[in-house]
Amino acid sequence: MITVVGAGTGTPVPEDVLAGAALVVGGRRHLDAVRLPADAERVVLGPLAPALDVVERHLEKAGRVVVLASGDPGFFGIVRVLAERFGPERLDVRPGVSSVAAAFARAGLPWDDAVVVSAHGRELRTAVNVCRARPKVAVLTGPGAGPAELGAALSQDPSAPGGRVLVVASALGSARERVERVTPAEAAARDWGPDVSVVLCVDEGRTLGGVRTVAGAPAGPAGWALAEDRFAHRDSMITKFEVRALALARLGPRLGDLVWDVGAGSGSVAVECARLGAAVVAVEKAPDGVARIRANADAHGVDVRVVHGSAPAALAGLDDPDAVFVGGGGRELPAVVGACARRARRTVVVAMAALDRVPAARAALTEAGFTCDGVLLQSSRLAPLPGDVTRLAATNPVFLLWGVRTPASSEGVAQ
Repeated sequence: MITVVGAGTGTPVPEDVLAGAALVVGGRRHLDAVRLPADAERVVLGPLAPALDVVERHLEKAGRVVVLASGDPGFFGIVRVLAERFGPERLDVRPGVSSVAAAFARAGLPWDDAVVVSAHGRELRTAVNVCRARPKVAVLTGPGAGPAELGAALSQDPSAPGGRVLVVASALGSARERVERVTPAEAAARDWGPDVSVVLCVDEGRTLGGVRTVAGAPAGPAGWALAEDRFAHRDSMITKFEVRALALARLGPRLGDLVWDVGAGSGSVAVECARLGAAVVAVEKAPDGVARIRANADAHGVDVRVVHGSAPAALAGLDDPDAVFVGGGGRELPAVVGACARRARRTVVVAMAALDRVPAARAALTEAGFTCDGVLLQSSRLAPLPGDVTRLAATNPVFLLWGVRTPASSEGVAQ
């Protein structure tokens, strides 16, 4: 058996666990904190592959192996690697307090409604987008993805949410433990050193509002492609739910994504993408439209950042999106679609009422390296007539184009 013990966040390692161990593996600080058996081999964790090879040799000789890990080793920890290599039946896991649980405890906050994301060995942009989209997030840090980098990304984006506070928990459970509350800008301006364990990104105005949860994570929406009367809009100037349904399917918004809604109007697409977990920026030139987008986002309990301005100029300074929805029309549409296509990492969806705009929009997508497809959507809805009968009422036809970036063309996108 391999005994995996969580330590380092206030949980001591029982002496009987180490008794009789032929091999003890762990980080240097964990190994230095325990008394090892005199004849036990000690391996300081660095690159995993050599350490796992040593573990395998001891198992072949029926030697007892103990692995010391931080906090809960089954939570973004070494249990996954050990189970894949040796099988879960060979593991005796004894979890300690995870760094995430310890950080929220130090901050005095519940965390059953929090989202946890790891930036260790992963793209920081995913963690940044989750922090933009959710009011309570724990980020497990890594080299080049710590509080300074997270704070810089959140404070430099002109569309970033206000009111976020970062709780930086360093060296949890050790004598060097520090827990500090800072703004994103303050975090960006500091050198935090190597001891950071976890960063909490908290919107203090929304974290105690009783967010509904499922298995510890925010519940997803009960439905999408909501009816138009679920949004404030002007003179029926709103993307109809039939069009929105297909647009959402092609956009594929998800937690960790960044989506632009350009020419957002009422913001119905932006709100729906945010309800599905994405971080969303809505770009709208009309002042009354900006107010409606904010009102609709508030009504649906989501965080949509609104940029007041006209595209493509208003897109400057925004982080590159995973997906873009372009609504409206006008002479500037091809230039807007082209500007969005040059920045989008995955897909661009364009909705148009005018047939004349379709060729130019399609050309803008293909010239940017996208594979383009589209449909004409024309639906008829049930409508009552006198005498308790029903007729079909046609809605205005809409052209929906979508471009998907090919793998070769994605190499030119800023990362």
